[in-house]
Amino acid sequence: MASSSAEVAVPPISPSTVKQPPPEKPSEIRRRTYVILSFWFIVLVLGLPIWWKTTTIYRADLPLERMLQWANGKACRPAFPLQISIRADAVADQDAQHLVRLTQHALDDLNDFPGHHLRLKLNPKGDKISPTSKEHDADSTLTINLTPGDSNSAVMSPQSSVLGMTYAPNSIPSPNSASSMLATYIANELQSTFSEEQSIISYLLSTSSMSSSARQQGLTAEMAEALSKRTTRSLRYAPTYHLSFSLLTDGAIPNTWDIDAAINEYMKPMLNVLGSIHNFTVDTQVQLYATPGVQSQVLSKDHLASFINAAEWPLSPSIGGAPTVNFIIFVGNQTIGSDDAKVENSQSWMIPQWGSVYLLPLPSTEKHVSTQALKQPMLMFGGHLLTLLGTPQSGSLPLRLSTLARIRTIDLLLRAASSLGSLARLSPSLPSISIPRSVADGVSSSLQHLEQACANLGGPEGLLHARVAEEEAERAFFEKSMVGQLYFPDEHKIAVYLPLLGPVGVPLVLGLINEIKNWIKRRKQRAQEEKEKKGQ
Repeated sequence: MASSSAEVAVPPISPSTVKQPPPEKPSEIRRRTYVILSFWFIVLVLGLPIWWKTTTIYRADLPLERMLQWANGKACRPAFPLQISIRADAVADQDAQHLVRLTQHALDDLNDFPGHHLRLKLNPKGDKISPTSKEHDADSTLTINLTPGDSNSAVMSPQSSVLGMTYAPNSIPSPNSASSMLATYIANELQSTFSEEQSIISYLLSTSSMSSSARQQGLTAEMAEALSKRTTRSLRYAPTYHLSFSLLTDGAIPNTWDIDAAINEYMKPMLNVLGSIHNFTVDTQVQLYATPGVQSQVLSKDHLASFINAAEWPLSPSIGGAPTVNFIIFVGNQTIGSDDAKVENSQSWMIPQWGSVYLLPLPSTEKHVSTQALKQPMLMFGGHLLTLLGTPQSGSLPLRLSTLARIRTIDLLLRAASSLGSLARLSPSLPSISIPRSVADGVSSSLQHLEQACANLGGPEGLLHARVAEEEAERAFFEKSMVGQLYFPDEHKIAVYLPLLGPVGVPLVLGLINEIKNWIKRRKQRAQEEKEKKGQ
């Protein structure tokens, strides 16, 4: 049986036949509007202020202008007032005073370095001071002892800051003379005595923003290169250094040494003198069967870099945060060869910013290293330590150490000012980073100590204040809570907020848009109805 299907035509439905929903009552429209507005009211009046308050990044106020002034060299012009005492017991008071005035004029004409203010004073007559005497005016940087002699000559005392000078007969200027060869000679000697210090300070200023003084001093390219090597070789300043003395041998002997007696006799006096600038802690050790990295009997310069067997030698690390200076005595018959046939092979070398190594030859049967055998290594270590600390090379030891204190003071002052300048430039460039109150306190403390250091550059207080200023500036710049936010990008914030605000924000925004559209539509209808009524 065949099946058939019939198609039934469905007439189109006109819009007039569709049943429209009943019109909304005005009260329902107002209720819906109030609901939407109440949500937006809660968001704008309560939600946003609470969110703003709980997510606002605290940024303590920093004295940015003062910080930049220090960084740009406008807050302090480093100048060390150095007092030079002159003793002239064999010269009449009137003639001695006139000689001091002429020498001061000659010195002012020679000294074009604004970082030094050399001021001469005449000491009252008293006991004579020989060129090798240890007596020295504590208030003066240098004491000049003038004594009569056959000619003009100068000898620096190796044990004190006393410059012994002799003058030729009839070289004392008369009260009416306007110039003096002796005054010029003394001024030239003083200029030569402090020339190395002036060069080092000029180099430090030239590598910082306070470079005007260095330009006036006029460092040559050769001098700048030599000073750069010296700066690279020396250790970064620290209040305390840890000295580690190690006796290493590739066999079982020697296994004892008189290191305590050697340190007390040869190193302790120098460490005591350095105590006003640095503190030192000391430890010692003996390491047997310590195989060096190079087995050659005559070491070349290329061998020195790989001689230290750091993988097997238990060298002391930094203890308590203080940098370690390693002094190694390796017992063996090795020497350091020289390219010059006229120069004998040496026994020691210094490693920049690390320490020193001394190759000590001993008989193969020697079991004990005596104090006498340690004399030369200790003296060599003492010289290397001064070099590693950045001590100038010319002058007596007390004068070199006073120069070192001034160099360290200006170095710390420049580093503190540089850190403050970096922080002042970083803060405005990263508005989303927080600035804790501890940073502001550290900056304030650093600025106070910088001002006191600048006002006391000629005394030991200057070094103390510069040290505190540098520590506070470094602590403020490397604040842990602040540095961690440097790596918090804006994309991360979007990824956090979008999943939270998206589901809530979309209905609120769409509901507000629809309500605005309906309000506009109702307003147009109302206007149309009023227009039709007026037309009738």
